[in-house]
Amino acid sequence: MPGCTGSLEEQFYGSVTVGERGQIVIPAEARRRLNIQTGDKLLVIGHPASNGLLLCSIEAFREFIAGLMEGVNRAEQTSGEESGDE
Repeated sequence: MPGCTGSLEEQFYGSVTVGERGQIVIPAEARRRLNIQTGDKLLVIGHPASNGLLLCSIEAFREFIAGLMEGVNRAEQTSGEESGDE
């Protein structure tokens, strides 16, 4: 899935209704633009500061975590260099 770029209007796909079994239908335009295919597995993550949800492909989440870890490693190296702890 591509990264989240563009304006809010470009990323807003409408609203959905939760069915009796807790199911939702992802709007067709969102599926097309984000290349979500039948059978794809998505992570469902609760937002820690609200009662919202994030849907994310497993691969996109892996890429996010890898980028986050690279940033942590760079910050750790920079911090060590500044304090002379090489």
